[in-house]
Amino acid sequence: PLGHPVNIHAFVDANHAGNVVTRRSHSGIIIFVNNAPIIWFCKRQNTVESSTFGSELVAMRICRDLIVSLRYKLRMFGLNLQGPAYTFCDNAGVVKNVSVPESVLHKRHNAINYHVVREAVAAKIMVVGKEDGDTNLADLFTKILTGERRNMLCGYLFR
Repeated sequence: PLGHPVNIHAFVDANHAGNVVTRRSHSGIIIFVNNAPIIWFCKRQNTVESSTFGSELVAMRICRDLIVSLRYKLRMFGLNLQGPAYTFCDNAGVVKNVSVPESVLHKRHNAINYHVVREAVAAKIMVVGKEDGDTNLADLFTKILTGERRNMLCGYLFR
């Protein structure tokens, strides 16, 4: 491995049924490598979800896909990865379901996203933690914010 080890952390959010015409949700993701924003992602989800939990779980699965591809690319560059990617989400239900091995998913339509993320957590590719909704940087990509709140979140990015 070349150079100093790098760490990865990400912020994930979803805006449930944010599109008033189609009722589709939007995913917002920002991924950092050594405190530098490397990937930012904002896109309408392909499916219509019936709950906030489902929207956040879809966003978490998209984030997992981005993290796996970024980890692969960094390893191909010869960099040493320091531990799993720390991923922060503001939905306590998603954090609990994908982090606690004993948790059982009771929503069958979310099963594929759940198992993909759960496998990544079990394989120590990522660790999922709870982030307060007021400080989740991914809100920049999913919500309409006041100027004060937008400046506060951008302040975390550009300090």
